[in-house]
Amino acid sequence: MSEISAAEVHRRVVELYEEVLAGRMEEALALIAPDVIDHRGGSSGDHHGVDAWRRKWESMGTQGFHDVSVTVEQNVSSGDTSANRYTSRGTHTATGRGYEVVGLDMIRVRDGRIVEHWAVRDSDAVRHQLRL
Repeated sequence: MSEISAAEVHRRVVELYEEVLAGRMEEALALIAPDVIDHRGGSSGDHHGVDAWRRKWESMGTQGFHDVSVTVEQNVSSGDTSANRYTSRGTHTATGRGYEVVGLDMIRVRDGRIVEHWAVRDSDAVRHQLRL
């Protein structure tokens, strides 16, 4: 059996995003290595391990948004690394206002699982569009 490519792992995680937001994340978590490092930056710094990843996904379902989707606009991959430029859309439940922003994320894959993740999303644009 051939090794699954970084781009394929990345594509599959994005495809499972709706399931993750609905709280059904086991299939997606199977694509995350136990020793994963999620380079979140900012004041939260790096998060380590699949349990931290699970908590991140669990919190996404409680942030007051619905109709959330992610569309990959472009993928570039090389070896064990894959990068996506994507558009994220959603509706703020309390106000009914929608947002649409571009983001970038990159993963590194080992043995068919994500071992590192980096992401940049324009949170200021989300707040501006939602007038928060």
